[in-house]
Amino acid sequence: MADIKLTINGKECTAPEGSTILQAAELNGIHIPKLCYLEGINQYGACRICVVEQVSPPAKNLQASCMVEAKNGMVINTNNERVQEARRTMYELLLSNHDKKCLTCPRNQDCEFQALGRELGVEDSPYEGERVLKPIDVSESLTRDPNKCILCRRCVNVCKNIQTTSILTAENRGFQTIITPGFGLPIGNTACTFCGQCVVVCPVGALRETSHKDRVLKALNDPTKHVVVQPAPAVRVGIGECFGLPAGSCETGKLAAALRRMGFDEVFDTNWGADLTIMEEGTEFLSRFRSVITGGVAELPMLTSCSPGWIQFIEHNFPDELDHLSSCKSPHEMFGAVVKSYYAKKIGKKPEDMYVVSIMPCTAKKTECARPEMQNDGVPNVDAVLTTRELGDMIKTMGIDFLSLPDEEFDAPLGFSTGAADIFGVTGGVMEAALRTVYEIITGRELPFPNLHVSPIVGLEQIREATIKLENVKPEWKAAEGFEVNIAVTSGYDGARKLMNQVKDGTSPYHFIEVMGCPGGCITGGGQPRPKQDINVVRQKRMEAIYGEDERKLVRKSHENQSLLEFYKEWGEPGGHNSHEYLHTHYVKRGKYNELTKENFVVNK
Repeated sequence: MADIKLTINGKECTAPEGSTILQAAELNGIHIPKLCYLEGINQYGACRICVVEQVSPPAKNLQASCMVEAKNGMVINTNNERVQEARRTMYELLLSNHDKKCLTCPRNQDCEFQALGRELGVEDSPYEGERVLKPIDVSESLTRDPNKCILCRRCVNVCKNIQTTSILTAENRGFQTIITPGFGLPIGNTACTFCGQCVVVCPVGALRETSHKDRVLKALNDPTKHVVVQPAPAVRVGIGECFGLPAGSCETGKLAAALRRMGFDEVFDTNWGADLTIMEEGTEFLSRFRSVITGGVAELPMLTSCSPGWIQFIEHNFPDELDHLSSCKSPHEMFGAVVKSYYAKKIGKKPEDMYVVSIMPCTAKKTECARPEMQNDGVPNVDAVLTTRELGDMIKTMGIDFLSLPDEEFDAPLGFSTGAADIFGVTGGVMEAALRTVYEIITGRELPFPNLHVSPIVGLEQIREATIKLENVKPEWKAAEGFEVNIAVTSGYDGARKLMNQVKDGTSPYHFIEVMGCPGGCITGGGQPRPKQDINVVRQKRMEAIYGEDERKLVRKSHENQSLLEFYKEWGEPGGHNSHEYLHTHYVKRGKYNELTKENFVVNK
């Protein structure tokens, strides 16, 4: 594709053919303020902040630079008096209809709208129209405040074009326009998966996670509660960004130290639960696989079940395919079940006196912990979920200097984990961790890939696949000799929908499929710090940090976790009675939404 030549602010510039004026300017080091635009997600021209003057060929009105294609010979002004005045006016009009309670807004000092006002030099708005306060919509995972919404439509387009769920839409016109689920329903009464990608892209405080900070503080101050905390794998490569560290910083040791100083009674690690998940899920896959190779019947492909957003997605969109899902709970729910049964008994506590807090990169985990399927002995497996962002806020509120903390270890016995657990945080990691164990059980040998990484499924492409050939297997697996196991990995619901349509149609060539709800996996989950640079760069850096954490460990296979093996000596074998009682679950077929009666989704057990 040939380059085009144009003049921007008197500077001769080149850009690839097809670039917008905005892209051409940025490629040549010329900054144009913007608000609604988000590369690869939202190109709508709603805010008009990015307007420029098109001198040649002459245009009567200022042009939205994110929407107009750059052409050969164009002459553009991006920062003259006319453009500056127009941008300030646009901003002031947006501000006139905005809830200006900035001091108490969770996005204060981390708000793109606020930062834009400083950049444009706007200190007040001369426009004060009549405003009608709209009700705030609170669900288990997400809180929507329409009074802060600037109608940029980023959330609409990430939901529609990236995640393909289309929960949010713009309704009404003019001053009555509102971004809402269809029919104005509460978001908790829709097919929303609560992935939180809308929260990540929202430039203001209109979308945020529903806070669990107060309930965690209450538990920490309750002397009758034994409060246990567990951070997920992806948190360790995200938490540093809350304190100004660059993307890709891995702060496992400081994370453990900070949690200990917050006052938790036990600082354990969800990674232990990830290793536990591999033992249970691997056993389940081997059982299904053995049935198939010996002439029996089993539901293949088997689908991973670690991502609660993905579970919501399949329940709503492919309810007749639920038997393909692994029955395993997610790692943090498994962990909570163990803490309130096995570990509570060890330390002489009642399950109801144990309080489990999960630190997650995910907003959907908040809804997951409220599901009735995630209970044992009459108590929930997990009591509260803090996102990585919420944890960062709490550490600051408690006056803990995160950056000066020494590196510390997690507590024993539920704090030891293998490298296989770390890679749960990235797309493809659950599959690779499972294969490290499953392949070795069948063949007695390590996976035949350099450094244990199944290279065909490592990366950030939407769908990745590989074929694992079983040769020279153990005698008890003779029926598997020469068998080829086809696997697939995807993250985000667009890829999941493509793979599930194959499953639904009976044309899927795979035996084992991993699905993560958020593009890139948990490393860019809805509860992670908002990226300060291109999201693809951030994903790559966090992914590399996760794999680095795995590679630094001496033990990198879940079935070699000695702490876990000691646990099974008392608990019983993987897939046994206790496991099915506490570590496995069932799923719910969600009915279709009735557009005529506007009734909520029917739950069919």
